Amino acid sequence: MTGLALVIGIALVVCLLLAVPVAFSLIITGVVAMLWVGDIPLMALPQQLIAGIDSLLLLAIPFFLLAGDLMNSGGITTRLLDFTNALVGRFRGGLALSNVVSATVMSGISGSAVADTSALGRVLIPAMVKEGYSRGFAAALTGVANIVGPIIPPSITFVLIGVLTNLSITKLFMAGILPGILYSVAIGIAAYVICRRRGYPARPGASLTEVWHTFKRSIWSLMMPVFILAGIRTGIFNVTECSVMAVLYALVVGGLVYRELTFRDVVNALVRTGRATAVLMIVLGGAQVVAWLLAYQNIPQAVADWMLTAVQHPWIFLLVVNILLLLVGTFMENGPALVVLAPVLYPIAAKFGIDPYHFSMIVALNLVLGLITPPVAISLSIGAVIANAPSREVTREAMPLFGVAVLVLMLVTYVPQLSLFIPQVMGIK
Repeated sequence: MTGLALVIGIALVVCLLLAVPVAFSLIITGVVAMLWVGDIPLMALPQQLIAGIDSLLLLAIPFFLLAGDLMNSGGITTRLLDFTNALVGRFRGGLALSNVVSATVMSGISGSAVADTSALGRVLIPAMVKEGYSRGFAAALTGVANIVGPIIPPSITFVLIGVLTNLSITKLFMAGILPGILYSVAIGIAAYVICRRRGYPARPGASLTEVWHTFKRSIWSLMMPVFILAGIRTGIFNVTECSVMAVLYALVVGGLVYRELTFRDVVNALVRTGRATAVLMIVLGGAQVVAWLLAYQNIPQAVADWMLTAVQHPWIFLLVVNILLLLVGTFMENGPALVVLAPVLYPIAAKFGIDPYHFSMIVALNLVLGLITPPVAISLSIGAVIANAPSREVTREAMPLFGVAVLVLMLVTYVPQLSLFIPQVMGIK
């Protein structure tokens, strides 16, 4: 049992160090582990690959990705930025605050931190540099602010958690609202303090007429998250159907209302979504192989028994989980991390009496923090490329913001009502 876990760990680390793509690293690890065990037919490999992606709910992922891409191509991002700049631009570091507010609103459209960082970063980072912000700070803030994407619904991460744990995706969506807002407020406050200390500029205050004008221009953009949440909450459509409706909404708004979405934009969005979905599905399939092997040798149960013996208090368990997931998130993407760890961690959390929806918020927030944690830190890397800034400088600028993010994580971890209040008020079971 211990030998299999060691073989899996060594094979995976070696593949990752050799820069083998994560999806193929997982598949190679599965093959090596099967050969090491000896009594598992290799036919189990393709069977588990298919089993890892054989879920109707996973169809929501490509549609939400496509909806977000169409929104970006159809003029949504520009109008949101105009509104947020008019709203908060008058304050010290107003463009930085606009960055955070825009990231929060965009999170209710695409559900992808990487997509939001890329879309907003292309506009905001050059604008911040032009107004006197350092390149490192502009890139760091954009990367850190946009990881709220997988927390505020719709969330691809919550879709995966729902599929893997049989939890209600609707309830997961609702549970993510308060933690997501808390995260954005905390990052906004931190950004404001940094901007005041450094004397970053404030934009001329927009008049109420200008604010109203930009609000009217962006109303269709702002209604997108409301449309999604209202549709799911009222039961008009389920999560998968909601993702399809989001695509239709994006096509109508971008093509007929704003008239900026062209046929070429739609084709390019389909191609990008197809590529992103293919990569994600291969990763999920490969992760399923590793997870199945671990379960085949009863390793999750052994880990659960050991942890229940070694850890006596649920608060200590949650602290251990936070440390573990923060480490895992530094080198592994959300999808494979969830597939491998969910069968291990959720049963232990249940035995400690921890609410699964509260625990899901802890898991999700930990893993998205991996997007801004070196050495991989994909969100910071995207910001660094756009800003043409050294990765070391971007990482250094991100550390104070990362510290604030960890404080939010601790609040979400030890104050369950932050996650459970909205589902309880709305009567979601």
